[in-house]
Amino acid sequence: MKQVVQNYKSGELALLDVPVPGCKPGGVLVRTAYSLISTGTELMKVSEAGMSMLGKARSRPDQVAKVVQSVATNGVPATYRKVMGKLDSYTPLGYSLCGVVEQVGAGVDDVKVGDLVACAGNEHALHAELNWVPKNLYAPVPDGLAPRDAAFGTVGSIAMQGVRQGESRLGEVALVIGLGLIGQLVAQLLTASGVRVVGADPDPARCELAERLGAAACGDPASPAVESAVAELTDGHGVDQVYLAAGGGSNQPVELAARLCRDRGRVVDIGKCRLDLPWNAYYEKELDVRFSRSYGPGRYDPEYELEGRDYPIGYVRWTERRNLACFLDLAARGRVDVGPLISHTAAFDDAVETYRRLEDGELKAVAVLFRYPGQADEAGASAAAPTVAVPAVRRGDKAPAPVRAARTPVRLAFVGAGNYASSMLLPHLARRDGVELSTVVTTTALSAANAQRKFGFAGATTDLDAVLGDDSVDAVFVVTRHSSHAELTRKALLAGKAVFVEKPLALTGEELAGVLAAVEESGNDRLQVGFNRRFAPLLRQAEQRFGPRTGPASLRYLVNAGRLDQGSWYMRQDTEGSRFAGEGGHFIDTASRLLGADPVSVYAVAASGNEDLQVVLGYPDGSTATIGYVTTGAAGFPKETLDLVADGKVLQLDDFVRTSVYDGRKRWVSSRLPKARDKGQSAELAAFVRAVRTGGPMPVPLESLVATTAATLAVRASLAGGAPVTLAEAR
Repeated sequence: MKQVVQNYKSGELALLDVPVPGCKPGGVLVRTAYSLISTGTELMKVSEAGMSMLGKARSRPDQVAKVVQSVATNGVPATYRKVMGKLDSYTPLGYSLCGVVEQVGAGVDDVKVGDLVACAGNEHALHAELNWVPKNLYAPVPDGLAPRDAAFGTVGSIAMQGVRQGESRLGEVALVIGLGLIGQLVAQLLTASGVRVVGADPDPARCELAERLGAAACGDPASPAVESAVAELTDGHGVDQVYLAAGGGSNQPVELAARLCRDRGRVVDIGKCRLDLPWNAYYEKELDVRFSRSYGPGRYDPEYELEGRDYPIGYVRWTERRNLACFLDLAARGRVDVGPLISHTAAFDDAVETYRRLEDGELKAVAVLFRYPGQADEAGASAAAPTVAVPAVRRGDKAPAPVRAARTPVRLAFVGAGNYASSMLLPHLARRDGVELSTVVTTTALSAANAQRKFGFAGATTDLDAVLGDDSVDAVFVVTRHSSHAELTRKALLAGKAVFVEKPLALTGEELAGVLAAVEESGNDRLQVGFNRRFAPLLRQAEQRFGPRTGPASLRYLVNAGRLDQGSWYMRQDTEGSRFAGEGGHFIDTASRLLGADPVSVYAVAASGNEDLQVVLGYPDGSTATIGYVTTGAAGFPKETLDLVADGKVLQLDDFVRTSVYDGRKRWVSSRLPKARDKGQSAELAAFVRAVRTGGPMPVPLESLVATTAATLAVRASLAGGAPVTLAEAR
């Protein structure tokens, strides 16, 4: 992966290839969507690195004191080697980002894979494609808050902690000195709290921006405008609080604070500015000088930050993490608007050039974001939708599919014999003429023996390679846990077998690409994914009654998935993917079958605190399909209901028990099934076996299987980016 680093000795900035961090217990591995450049703190660090050794020493007297102490303890040679070794090393940059949880470490139960989180910390929320973030340094992003805006979480927490230190009250007046990134956020937070704000900054553009975002008046601290505004708003008494959000070596902010603060007012230092307090001025007014330490309580405490030991809320109301969550909530509800603060969004690959432009003054900015691969552009709605590539199917030197001799059974091997295989697939195959259940492969000997006894397999084994090397086996069924589907399918295709794999075909784009690489390498495209609903008899009947379409259609599919039992392996999202990633392909495939095409766009929105999703699919002719996937519905409500509307007609599906078609005044209603719902497994298996026996085409074109899988994966990308995703075939 790539990460922005700097050599503090030479000042060199680089976008370095580094190993992916491991996902340790007590934290999560996060793939970055956007990271924020702190145009104050980070640029100061970048600028210091470019100084001479003497300049570095002058800018960091605290570090010089440590060196002097080390010389006294360890001697000059040892200290020199230690200092030079530390200076001549790459150090990271960045401390505020938003991204998607890619892996969950042991002991973490408040987020899952695919969740969007805001992250903090100059050791954990770095400008890098992947970061490991401990529990107390991330917070889930509320629904409706774009990842770009959530990337402000850390600097927002810094501003919030400063406001908390000021103990502002409704109706008070505050002065914010320095209207850079932190100062702008402080001003907005104070305004949201009912405090009237006066801002001071020499940059007229920043003053205008602060006024536009709610400040009562802003101006150059060297002009009489600021003093006049304070006098008018406070009846000449002075402001209740002053927030020092400026940097640099001037003592002017401290002196201005003393002059404009009321008697016994509060001065809060948030930035890193010179603090030579004029004794008389501060003494005569008995000013209360306070410091705001970064994001809040917990900062610099390794037990809190690294070991995840939270402070009891009864004793410490606002911690680092609670400040982070609070700021995200305010932003999601529109009480704080970070959008106008964004001066520039740069592609992450342009990170080094972006720092150079900022340092040279070529790029004037309040806030700058890095946008990582796969994310929407900075303009949001006006930008082109991000694209997810649908891998092209290349079959290589395809050999003709073998044709079984007359009256010769099709020999099938099963890899996996769990609940679904035993209840929904094997009962149909065990009693089908022309099928021989050859071998069952499981990871434990006893489960293989049980399946052999129950369904009449000729053999049982735990040796997959032996089955794949058996020339007498015509087809392999992959019915294992989701995380193994793609790899087992790839191996079976390379072995020349026809493959029936239960959904999903793949959990990642890399897995899908691996399957297609096996198709191209072997020339074997004999693949079917267990999207059985398109084969359901009632749905087929309703399709025929509905007839062909002439115009675009609107399809609504409600899936009342219900809650999983505690302990279900479906809940292991770090390895098995989200529930929708596991079974969402069923519903996308059904919609695509009814609409007669593959989707070209995906937009997904998640409900807060659960796995409920709304997925909108766009199709080439303008048709749309909306899939509502909910886990919080009533248990007695039907699991799957579907409506298709087009050309003055309506098709309704009621949980594969009954279908209806309305056409003007006519209504056709299917007869209710007398027994169990038929979701198409039997017809799907018959079609697959027939294709294997005759050498004819697979029941569903491989291109459609790939498109459905890519659309399912695009749901995660849309959730992460907060925007629609375009599906385009890779070239």
